[in-house]
Amino acid sequence: MRKFSSYGAPNNKLHYYAPREALIKNAITQLKGEEPNEGGHYITVWAPRQTGKTWIMREVALTLKRETQFDVIILSLQYLSEVTDVNRVAQRIALKLLKQLNLENSLTIDTLDDFERLFERGILTKPLILILDEFDALTYAAITGLVSVFRHIYNTRQNQADKPTAEKEYLLHGMALIGVRAVLGVENVKGSPFNVQRSLQIPNLTYDEVNELFNWYQQESGQSIEPDVVEHLWYEFQGQPGLTCWFGELLTETYNQATDKPITIDHAKDVGVVALKLLANNNILNLISKAKQEPYKPFVLELFQTKTKIDFSYHDPIINFLYMNGIISVEQVSLRENYVKFSCPYIQKQLFNYFARELFHELDRLYDPFEDLSDTITKNGLNIPRLLQRYEQYLQANQAQVLKDAPRRREDLRVYEAVFHLYLYLTRFLRNYKAQVQPEFPTGNGSIDLLIRHAGQLFGLELKSFADQQQYREALKQAAKYGQQLGLTSIWLVLFIEAVDEKNRQRFEIDYTDKKRGVTVHPLFVQTGKT
Repeated sequence: MRKFSSYGAPNNKLHYYAPREALIKNAITQLKGEEPNEGGHYITVWAPRQTGKTWIMREVALTLKRETQFDVIILSLQYLSEVTDVNRVAQRIALKLLKQLNLENSLTIDTLDDFERLFERGILTKPLILILDEFDALTYAAITGLVSVFRHIYNTRQNQADKPTAEKEYLLHGMALIGVRAVLGVENVKGSPFNVQRSLQIPNLTYDEVNELFNWYQQESGQSIEPDVVEHLWYEFQGQPGLTCWFGELLTETYNQATDKPITIDHAKDVGVVALKLLANNNILNLISKAKQEPYKPFVLELFQTKTKIDFSYHDPIINFLYMNGIISVEQVSLRENYVKFSCPYIQKQLFNYFARELFHELDRLYDPFEDLSDTITKNGLNIPRLLQRYEQYLQANQAQVLKDAPRRREDLRVYEAVFHLYLYLTRFLRNYKAQVQPEFPTGNGSIDLLIRHAGQLFGLELKSFADQQQYREALKQAAKYGQQLGLTSIWLVLFIEAVDEKNRQRFEIDYTDKKRGVTVHPLFVQTGKT
């Protein structure tokens, strides 16, 4: 029986996989060309890590090899990542190509200047389709040198439009450069030397593709999966292939002892907690290592702020880097409105947990051991206003300690730092009462919610920055909507603000009832600046 696998490209005979036929067909068409006798295209194949680029292009190569019109070669260049001599890189690629084409004794390549000779008619006997995987693992100098050669070859072929592809001076018919970043774009400060290429972006799996993966498992194993499980997986991972298949492995193997019973949504959520807190995943470890680097860390932290959205642009080098490494993606509201959001809730939660502990790994004593806490929490209930009042008092009393390790050593407490701090405060304040505090991110940006489960009750806290009255009114409506989604009749809207006087507290801390939704919103300020 097949298995789920997230360790490199799947094996079609051993693992569950999404056929992705439309993407493969599109890539084949581009490499062959709409009119193959006229020549194919030189393309870049790009996407964040673990989206299936290598597998798709391997399928493309296998399909094309069945056609006798072309030689088809696919090479991985990861092993050349530490080679700094451009001539040496060109030489080693040439040796691999000559060996696979059975031309080892026909040509000697010593330098980059010799490299183009490899693709001449007379050396090659028929049109070649070349696929170079991990192309952006090469050094900047190697990338620049190689694509300059490819551009020259492409332009020369274009200038020979009167000849069929097999009679042109160079027989490099089509080519694909596979990478995780736009190697020929924003990081090339001198401008792209390869501006002739087309672009093929590999998207995440669709909902239907994810659903089909788990249908396939059910058919082979005979074990049923509740429909809500696939909905949950789709929400958490947004079709990211590596994480989706990793969680599929956890659900169907690692934590699937009762194979004679259905896989339930409750079990999937329990496994999700384990995946979030106890299991190391190389993909997530890599994401964290990228997100905590400068200059990317301040931007990632800013994404947790609850005020305004950030415009998305591929041409911003920080956004480009974070996108290509799978940390962020695009929220497209319309053709004109495109915003940055985290790539999926699971990644957002992992980063939130990491930065919360990095920024505030130590909290001073939250209350005196002899203090009576019955005005805040008992075995049967929780007083949210009093809990937040205690937090604000703690924040005011410990400003210096809270800010000691704050990023960029700001003099004032920024809202996103307070969000992390509030989460840790609540977690540690409530843990002796076995209350659970869970962060949720409904939109991937500009909205953070904390769910508290205690004494069989669910308490919802939606966190926002207080910017102005218009956004305040919108926040009330959004909180009511979210309360309805949670099945609650009341929800707390926590408004972070640098300073607020008593007059405005009385003015804005007034309950709002959305009669249509049947939800009452309780707004409460938390002052983050010094009193």
